[in-house]
Amino acid sequence: MPEATSPTPRASRSLPLPAHAVLGNLLVVRVTGPSARQFLNGQFSQSLDEVTDSHSPRAAACNPKGRAYVLTRLVRHNEDFLLALPRSLSEATIAHLKKYLMLFRGTTMAIVDDAEVIGLIGQHPFGPDPEFPLDEPGATRILDNHRLIRTQDTAEGTPRFEFWRLGPLGSDLDSALNSSHQASEADWHATEIAAGVASLTPQTQDAYIPQMLNWQHVDGIHFKKGCYTGQEVIARMHFLGQLKKSLFRLRAADLQSQPEPGQAILADDQPMGHLVNVSLMDDGSAEFLAVLRHDAADKALVLDSSPPVAVTLENLPYTVVERQKTPSRDT
Repeated sequence: MPEATSPTPRASRSLPLPAHAVLGNLLVVRVTGPSARQFLNGQFSQSLDEVTDSHSPRAAACNPKGRAYVLTRLVRHNEDFLLALPRSLSEATIAHLKKYLMLFRGTTMAIVDDAEVIGLIGQHPFGPDPEFPLDEPGATRILDNHRLIRTQDTAEGTPRFEFWRLGPLGSDLDSALNSSHQASEADWHATEIAAGVASLTPQTQDAYIPQMLNWQHVDGIHFKKGCYTGQEVIARMHFLGQLKKSLFRLRAADLQSQPEPGQAILADDQPMGHLVNVSLMDDGSAEFLAVLRHDAADKALVLDSSPPVAVTLENLPYTVVERQKTPSRDT
């Protein structure tokens, strides 16, 4: 008999809040040494001047054609820098980055064994701090050896945070964290889609420049920093206004089969773009992030499946100004 496959985890439509989810799909990597800043500046779309004890912005690493092979966040930890990598991409990403790291003597990159990222949905459980209000995405607060980071709210206004646990938790922090509801990775992934934050998989790696993934709208690209791998393509797309596709949030009311990243979205039997991220919900519906042509917003869209499944546009929590042919911010 063929081996039974596990059902795909589904996210809850009525998740009790506040909630926390251990994100076992992520590995934390530390970059340390005298040239850590220069090394990361040469490979990521974010300026390392923006990575401070109180600010932890997103970043992308790209190939020379400007296509992103990993999306991450950069976090300052004492004199070192941390980033989180999807397990499915971590081996290839680390091997690729180490080719450049060889040029920086004394600088190393290694997985942090006793570390994890925990997603917090709803108000975080650690109490207020007037000096660190965490009122903007990327705002960061130091809690003992750990980091609490505000991330993008969902389009429906649900606050979200990342808690980077770096070593053992003290009893007070552990008690506070476990006072919230235990959610699943699927629940967190659903909130990422609702917040318009893309992630890459082996199917979508090296497929999109960061602007197609709205990375400039989630504080992931610094357009005035110096040269880095892929920067020429990214800058040309920004300053010449050539972006024709971007990330949309979609919903399907009912599904007969499991959609996958890379699956096509059609209009009038013509491809408009492809799925990037998929979240199945416990009510039988699904939400997606998909990179689509900008004119897709005016068309009746279906998922390329048998039978085709109608999908509708959902709101994002930010405005994609490139769809309106208005200037982008040069930040």
